[in-house]
Amino acid sequence: METLGQRLKRLREAKGLTQSALAAAAGLKSQGAIGNIERDTRGYGDSVIDIARILSVSPDYLRGTADRPSKSNVEPGPDLRGKVPLISWVRAGEWCEADISLDPDDVERWMDCPVGHSPATFALRVRGDSMTAAHGNTRTYPEGCFIFVDPERRNPSNGDRIVACMDSPGAEHEVTFKVYKNEDGRQWLQPLNPSHEPIRDHFRVLGTVLGKWEDG
Repeated sequence: METLGQRLKRLREAKGLTQSALAAAAGLKSQGAIGNIERDTRGYGDSVIDIARILSVSPDYLRGTADRPSKSNVEPGPDLRGKVPLISWVRAGEWCEADISLDPDDVERWMDCPVGHSPATFALRVRGDSMTAAHGNTRTYPEGCFIFVDPERRNPSNGDRIVACMDSPGAEHEVTFKVYKNEDGRQWLQPLNPSHEPIRDHFRVLGTVLGKWEDG
């Protein structure tokens, strides 16, 4: 008979999620929480509802008290809705070179992301006023608001808001938040605030911004 841990591992792997990705999406503090459940050394506790939602099964099925794996009101598909880690710009810059696993000590807080996102999605606190729009006819991102960044979306369309890694000499690991512009094969980064100049140096897309959140 399948144990609770074996069932969780089977469902997680069927979704293509690592232990770290599932833990992050469920708002757990570390990958070890999922590992302990899969080793049958701890139970789900209050996390059972979030984990079941992410894996598209009912909590009862996850606990082993129901035979049917699915429930009708679960939204299918690879996108996840759940908590994402708020990290520093310095930490985001380290991801310019490689995909680095997230350590719990890197997380300032866990935030609810209201839209579908990949397991790698993270949040940043906006710095400066370059993305504060001068007029009310466009979306604006004032200093201190939070943006949700999905690093699995690295092929933006013209006009998308992105977070980019700068490749110019002396600016390695520098990360910036701007509007992605692509016209006739020319690519550049455009601020919303007209007092800031466009950035035409070479860059790489770190991720596409899914939305923002403002406290208060």
